[in-house]
Amino acid sequence: MLEERESKEPAMNPFQKNESKETLFSPVSTEEVLPRPPSPPKKPPPKIFGSSYPLSIAFIVVNEFCERFSYYGMKAVLTLYFLYFLHWNEDTSTSVYHAFSSLCYFTPILGAAIADSWLGKFKTIIYLSLVYVLGHIFKSLGAIPILGGKTLHTILSLIGLSLIALGTGGIKPCVAAFGGDQFEEKHAEARTRYFSVFYLSINAGSLISTFITPMLRGDVNCFGEDCYALAFGVPGLLMVVALVVFAMGSKMYRKPPPEGNIVAQVIKCIWFALSNRFRNRSGDIPKRQHWLDWASEKYPKHLIVDVKALTRVLFLYIPLPMFWALLDQQGSRWTLQANKMDGDLGFFVLQPDQMQVLNPFLVLVFIPLFDLVIYRLISKCRINFSSLRKMAVGMILASLAFAVAALVEIKVNGMTHAQPASQEIFLQALNLADGEIKVTVLGSRNNSLLVESVSSFQNTTHYSKLHLDTKIQDLHFHLKYNNLSVHNKHSVEEKTCYHLVIHKDGESVSSVLVKDMEIKPANGMTAIRFINTLHKDINISLDEDVPLSVGKDYGVSSYRTMMRGEYPAVHCRTEDTDFFLNLGLLDFGTTYLFVITNISNRGLQTWKTEEIPANKLSIAWQLPQYILVTAAEVMFSITGLEFSYSQAPSSMKSVLQAAWLLTVAVGNIIVLVVAQFSGLVQWAEFVLFSCLLLVVCLIFSIMGYYYVPLMSEGIHEAKDKQLPLPQGNMINLETKNTRL
Repeated sequence: MLEERESKEPAMNPFQKNESKETLFSPVSTEEVLPRPPSPPKKPPPKIFGSSYPLSIAFIVVNEFCERFSYYGMKAVLTLYFLYFLHWNEDTSTSVYHAFSSLCYFTPILGAAIADSWLGKFKTIIYLSLVYVLGHIFKSLGAIPILGGKTLHTILSLIGLSLIALGTGGIKPCVAAFGGDQFEEKHAEARTRYFSVFYLSINAGSLISTFITPMLRGDVNCFGEDCYALAFGVPGLLMVVALVVFAMGSKMYRKPPPEGNIVAQVIKCIWFALSNRFRNRSGDIPKRQHWLDWASEKYPKHLIVDVKALTRVLFLYIPLPMFWALLDQQGSRWTLQANKMDGDLGFFVLQPDQMQVLNPFLVLVFIPLFDLVIYRLISKCRINFSSLRKMAVGMILASLAFAVAALVEIKVNGMTHAQPASQEIFLQALNLADGEIKVTVLGSRNNSLLVESVSSFQNTTHYSKLHLDTKIQDLHFHLKYNNLSVHNKHSVEEKTCYHLVIHKDGESVSSVLVKDMEIKPANGMTAIRFINTLHKDINISLDEDVPLSVGKDYGVSSYRTMMRGEYPAVHCRTEDTDFFLNLGLLDFGTTYLFVITNISNRGLQTWKTEEIPANKLSIAWQLPQYILVTAAEVMFSITGLEFSYSQAPSSMKSVLQAAWLLTVAVGNIIVLVVAQFSGLVQWAEFVLFSCLLLVVCLIFSIMGYYYVPLMSEGIHEAKDKQLPLPQGNMINLETKNTRL
């Protein structure tokens, strides 16, 4: 970002032909605009320690940090709030979560229209920040258990989320552009650095809040349960701080006034140009250089030139959503991948959804690294590493990140347990009797499907694959115990895993066929269930309001998901006694079966066996893809923010910032479409996204080559020195004919 501008090159007359540039960039025709009268001199705003940074920037950056803390802090616990406080199911919780996220990126259009057409950026930020704070108040009230019932909580929450989406989306395009307004054109390079600092403040707020608000929720108890009211209230308080800090700098800000209903003027100008061109499509009408020139009969020249600049940038934005489609999958597809990996790093145990914290952390590291080292080294090599080139390289890095993610996914799949195919089942025998048992399984034609011997209180070392004749079939189980032969029949269904639990039944034995969990527990959790060999019902307290009940005499409990960790003393209760069980380590993504027994007469014990093995591939293997995608984000997103501001006509800067944010919303829609209709396995979907982004990068590079950028340094120099304008194709006094 530091070498964005060409101010590092030797000074030259902007209208003098530069032979070296002519060989690199092809000429492009531009527009003739009469010079505007110079503005009266203004008192320069106060600077930070005498630098080119206005002091007002400090208030804007602190405001952005607090606002992003507020937004990401609230969002970090939002899904758990839906699941465990409002008691919505996972599908509803996910749908509302993504609907809220999408709304936050669509409302910037409204905020930009208000700022550029009516209130101006400063007042828009102030008023919509008040709406933002009000949304947090509703959200916090909706998380207080004693305040009404579920219906009221739901209403308050939805109102709060709607107000927050309007507030955060409405001010989003204004804050970045308002910060850019504080710089004079001669300090364009400092403005470029500002966008890096601005983006750094975003990620600092995200990083800190993502750690703190889950602690406020889980470590603090409110009304006997998790404290969601505090987890929402603290981000709301930070939003109040953001508003107060921003208002404190009011007298220092440069506040460009709104320039009328710009959005309506642009739409009317474009419509009139198209209509006029259609009416005058006969061959005897002289052609015009640009299709928007057909609006010159009704609209002023400067508006037409501004609309041309706006439409050129908007056209360049068309390929951008594909980048966001990849970047935003860190919280979805990559987290699902982390669910199947081992988060134990030795010195720290990382939950799958905590891996996302790596992104804002790396952003904080990469911003100064790129600005102070990488971009300067590239500049010293005399390489013109312009905005559009940085964005193209960012696309390539994101594509490589997904290629790496595909390789990791293939490796993960190679380590996961197999699944039974069509007309197959997996069966594992578990012997709870006091002697060895020979198990023979016969099919419908009395053909032998399995013959195994299982020792007392042992299970077979692996699932055995049995082939069925139909999708649902009755199997005959012959159990040979001592001198007894026992015959049982059980019905099975294809694509299912089963445990055959064999136990004493008086002097004989009997069997129970139990259906096993077929997929790994989600979110890096572990799943457990119990078999009770005692003659008493047992209630097991697993840190939840409802204990897990296990019936007497070889009753089998349902599954219960748990956080990964050590469980040395789990409280259990029967009708006449209390006791504790040592479950040991419950590992990532594992499913356990515990047998509660007193067979040794040495007190109650548990016998533990794995149904689904623990995740074996370390979550650290995701580090390369996170490094690549974060480097891509720094090169693409930060550069795009500055590019959107620098290329926007002065009357439409917030509109263009909103259009930039709108590409994020479209990118999320792309992910939903591909996920719903592609039908691909996960690694193939990663490869598809990687290839699509490479194609889009090529298209974007071609479009960028023919793009005419807005530059102003040389033009202001020409105006100050009253240099003569060249004849023929004259150039816009707000542009310089070079390529980015």
